[in-house]
Amino acid sequence: MPDAGEPAPLQQFMDGLIVRNPGESEFHQAVYEVARTLLPYIDRNPVYRELRILERMTEPDRMVSFRVSWQSDAGEIVVNRGFRVQMNNAIGPYKGGLRFSHTVTPSILKFLAFEQTFKNSLTGLPMGAGKGGANFSPKGKSSAEVMRFCQSFINELYRHIGPNVDVPAGDMGVGAREIGYMFGQYKRITGSFEGVLTGKGLEFGGSLIRTEATGYGVILFLAHMLKESGRDLTGLRVSISGSGNVSLHAAEKALQLGATVQTLSDSSGFIHDPDGIDAEKLHWVRDLKEVRRARISEYTEQFPTVAFHPGGRPWHVPCDVALPCATQNELGLDDARCLINGGTIVVCEGANMPTELNAIELLTEAGVLFGPAKAANAGGVAVSGLEMSQNSARLSWTLADMEDQLEQIMTDIHHRCVEYGREDSDRIDYVAGANIAGFRKVAEAMLAFGVV
Repeated sequence: MPDAGEPAPLQQFMDGLIVRNPGESEFHQAVYEVARTLLPYIDRNPVYRELRILERMTEPDRMVSFRVSWQSDAGEIVVNRGFRVQMNNAIGPYKGGLRFSHTVTPSILKFLAFEQTFKNSLTGLPMGAGKGGANFSPKGKSSAEVMRFCQSFINELYRHIGPNVDVPAGDMGVGAREIGYMFGQYKRITGSFEGVLTGKGLEFGGSLIRTEATGYGVILFLAHMLKESGRDLTGLRVSISGSGNVSLHAAEKALQLGATVQTLSDSSGFIHDPDGIDAEKLHWVRDLKEVRRARISEYTEQFPTVAFHPGGRPWHVPCDVALPCATQNELGLDDARCLINGGTIVVCEGANMPTELNAIELLTEAGVLFGPAKAANAGGVAVSGLEMSQNSARLSWTLADMEDQLEQIMTDIHHRCVEYGREDSDRIDYVAGANIAGFRKVAEAMLAFGVV
């Protein structure tokens, strides 16, 4: 966050934002990371300042909250709170995931929706930005309980969404099961079969490689970063946090490109497999997490030579590539020091805002390449956008079509980051490049609409 040494315009901008959004530390952090690189660019293009484009982009178009009442298997009545933040629709319908987790707050959703504005813009697809969810966790709930919650949730949300208005998707705690329950209830209420949610099953309008897209996209972006600096992934040691959808598919794609994946984690700790988590081991982990829904510590029971580190993060393990793919602010200043001392050459974000600001500064000052989430993990929403296109046209593209389009989108995102992030020293500031490239498209659309 800003301190007394920050330039006056940045300090003034953030002071105003904090007054308008008190106590929302995650939202403050996300905006500060963008504003510190954008304000100098805005100074060089004063029309953006005169029409207060950034101020308007940090204020959601609207935010709705609502009660979600449902009944447990034991017959008890449970009350949760649901949200939808519709951040900006300057370039298309609101688009962004739904998160079901006890950690969901307005601050979390506003930070995610703000980041989504830039991420969706970077894809080049006509998608605005939104985010939503509820302070409900599917963990430990029966499928019947999850179904009743999803149906109650969509009973309110349906009036705020639509294929040309707002198209939610999945996020943490919301997978194919939850999307199916919500889509079924939306169809039941409206009597309309339309592409109002993405991440659907292939049987009812879903898209090939949607599940893999975020993790695969991270590695495709990483490969472009390495290629730009004259390297490739072959033989590099990769440390990955998390063991969910993004982490496992990032690991899969990294293996395909010749890397050695040595860590995975969950909230209980992490495993370090110095021999490498190969395809067979990765398949075992996928069964552990997606079918049995068990803890990563069980990996050591199946592979006894591997160490499990309870309560820890994998960043003290020497590696060439670090992929934080678990949750926000999981990589702090001490972790950054460990990575630098361990010889890390690139950090590429798979989760949303997983790296603290002071850690980003330390990494970049040390010459570590840094790929920000709004660029690196945009593959998921890119394929969601392609799912919207398929739904509108009433068709399904082939696997080869989808893989080609995902690769082209990630290539284009990298190109935009390089175009706006290359410095005089020929060093590439991917954070600035992603922020400026994402901002320009949305800002130009907002200018065209006038003051609305």
